Amino acid sequence: MPLGTLDRTAPTLFKHGPSALSRLALYSALALFLMVADARFHVTEPLRKAVATVLYPLQWLMLQPVEFAEKGAGYLQSLQAAQQGMDEAQKKMAQMSMRAGETDQLLRENAELRQLLELRQRLTTPALAAQVIYDTADPYTRRVMLDRGQLAGVEPGSPVVDAAGVLGQVTRVYPMLSEVTLLIDRDQAIPVLNLRTGARSVAYGDPVAGLGGGMELRFTPGNADVQEGDVLSTSGVDGLYPPGLPVARVVRVERRADSTFARIYCAPLAQVYGARHVMVLKPLVDELPPRPAPEPAAQKRGGRK
Repeated sequence: MPLGTLDRTAPTLFKHGPSALSRLALYSALALFLMVADARFHVTEPLRKAVATVLYPLQWLMLQPVEFAEKGAGYLQSLQAAQQGMDEAQKKMAQMSMRAGETDQLLRENAELRQLLELRQRLTTPALAAQVIYDTADPYTRRVMLDRGQLAGVEPGSPVVDAAGVLGQVTRVYPMLSEVTLLIDRDQAIPVLNLRTGARSVAYGDPVAGLGGGMELRFTPGNADVQEGDVLSTSGVDGLYPPGLPVARVVRVERRADSTFARIYCAPLAQVYGARHVMVLKPLVDELPPRPAPEPAAQKRGGRK
C-alpha cells in the first residue's frame, strides 16, 4: 500500500475538544445574545422575513385541508339552516293561507247572516236559524241535513229559506237533526206566482236540468205569457209557504207544435249547493183559520126537500 494513501489523522477516540457542558454554555450565551440583540436592535428581522417568505407556500399548502374542512362544515351548517328557514317559511305561508281562507269564509258567513237578518225582519212568520251540516249520501235525491231538530222546535213540512230565496222543505225531523228536501229534488213541488203576469202555477224539481239541477213549470199551456227572466215567488195557496218568497227565475221556454204544453225551465234563486246558514219557517197551515165543519146529512136532505 503506498504511503500517501494512509490516513495519518488521530482516531476519534483520541481527539480532544470542548466538552459538552462548555458547548451548552456557549450556545446558551449565543441564544441569549441573539434574543437581546433581536429585541433591542431587530437584528434577525430580515432573516425572519426571508424565512417567512420561503415557508409561506408550505404553510399555505398545509393549511388548505383545515380551511377546506372548516368551509365544508360551514357550508353544511348554512345549507341546513337555509333548509330549516325554508321549512319554517313554508309552514308560516301555509298558516297564513289557512287564516286567509278562514277570513274569506268568515266574511262570506257574515254577509249571509246579515242578509238572513234582513230577511227575518221582512218576514212575519216565526223563523228559526239553522246551519247546513252535510249533504245526504243518497245519489238519487237532493237533500241536506240541518243542525236543528225536534228539540229546537222544527216541524215536518217547515219551509227552509236562505238569503236569496226558498231552499226546500223539511221532510224528516229527528231529535237533534232535520232533513231538508231541496227544490230541485224530483219529488218536490211548490206553488209559484209569476210576478210579472200574476199567473199561478206549480214548479217541480228537475235534478238533471243543466246537469246541476233546476226546476220546471209543468202543465203550462203553450200560449201562456211566460218569458225568459220572469221571477217566480211563492203564491201561498198551499197553506205551507208564506206568499212572496223568491223561488226561481225562468231561464228557457220551449214551445213545440206537437205538444199542447210548453217546456219551461227555471233556475232556483237559492244556493241549493252552497247554502250554509238558513232559516226554518213555521208552516203557514198553523196560522190559517180552521176549515168550516161539514153540514150534517139530515140538514142537507131537509134543505133539498
